[in-house]
Amino acid sequence: MFRLQTRVLLANVACACAATATGAVLLRGGAPAWLAVASALAVALVVGLAAARIATSPARQALRALHDGVTGFAESDFATRLASPSPDEVGDLVSVFNRMGAILREERAELIQRELLLDTLLQGAPMAILLLDQRQRIVFANAACRRVFHGATRLNGRLLAELVELAPAALQGPLRRGEDSLVTWDQDGQEESYRILVRAFHLNTVSHRLVVIERITHELSRQETATWKKAIRVMSHELNNSLAPVSSLAHSAKVAASRPDAAARLPALLDTIAERVAHVTSFLEGYARFARLPVPRPETVALAPFLSGVSQLFPYTLDTPVGEAAGWFDAAQVQQVLINLLKNAEESGSVPEEIRMLVDARHDGVLLTVLDRGTGMDEDTMRKALLPFHSFKRAGSGLGLSLCSEIVEAHGGRLHLARRQAGGMAVSVWLPNQATRT
Repeated sequence: MFRLQTRVLLANVACACAATATGAVLLRGGAPAWLAVASALAVALVVGLAAARIATSPARQALRALHDGVTGFAESDFATRLASPSPDEVGDLVSVFNRMGAILREERAELIQRELLLDTLLQGAPMAILLLDQRQRIVFANAACRRVFHGATRLNGRLLAELVELAPAALQGPLRRGEDSLVTWDQDGQEESYRILVRAFHLNTVSHRLVVIERITHELSRQETATWKKAIRVMSHELNNSLAPVSSLAHSAKVAASRPDAAARLPALLDTIAERVAHVTSFLEGYARFARLPVPRPETVALAPFLSGVSQLFPYTLDTPVGEAAGWFDAAQVQQVLINLLKNAEESGSVPEEIRMLVDARHDGVLLTVLDRGTGMDEDTMRKALLPFHSFKRAGSGLGLSLCSEIVEAHGGRLHLARRQAGGMAVSVWLPNQATRT
């Protein structure tokens, strides 16, 4: 079978031959030249049209099939496969179409499998998952959403505002505001806790929001139980360490009081008992302060006088000029944090000249960094340093850095520990401003 270009060329040759033969016959028969030329052109036109139609017929059929196939692609129908009419240019195009269709069918099958897998995972997830479009209309909702919205059957396509009324009252406010929240309420005498996470993103250049509503009652209960057990172990250990010697000392004091020759030891024994009682009292007061941490009352605080007041309570070197910069925090609580960090720097063995503070006042908050050249911490100590009841000092209660972290987090900030290359620690306190926090 000839290629399309060859068939068209043969049609042109046939047209030329027919025209030449017609003109020659008429001229030989004595016909006028104009008649021979006109007749030759007419024959050439008829023969050319017929030959061209015959030569391009397979190509035209294949092109119509290609048109239908491409239209099917546009409608996501990748099942069409065309038969190659001939090994010519159009046949090559049909082969390319078939290969492209095979690739699209394979990719679509893989995409369907991935979607089925993802849908299976999301439908089986214990937390409620909602995908909202830019109009707050539900694009996707898994099976767990029915439990949150009290058995609502049809969720996809509905506005979130329509379903909020079906959710527990404690969840309605955070869902309307579209913000991350931790919600707890009493239900039939049992405390229920839920966590709401909201994330915005763009899908095909269109704004969407992902809302995850997770019941964490059991997890919080387990964590609370574990925390109580740890607190009880620590307190039991600390009290036993203090009360056992006190019991022994009290017995010795009783013996000394009954024996005139040992009476001289009595004041020392009583002083030791008083010292151990004071230690236990201080220990318990520390835990009480941790439990009674008040809610911060942030306000605009000029940094220059605030840091000057801290330096009067605990001297340090300020490495950066503050100028007119201000922060948004509870001055009393943040002062307590800085004094605790400066005290830790001193107790780490750093010379006073190396206890310094860096201040970075930004548009979205203030970063305060306390630097020292003390003994520092190893990796294991750093991982546990912010945990309650864990102390890296011999006589520590394990509440100093925990209390600092609790205060900073209550301000919406974060506390970060880092080791310095030449020795010592850098403890950073990030305090966001009012606009960032709200």
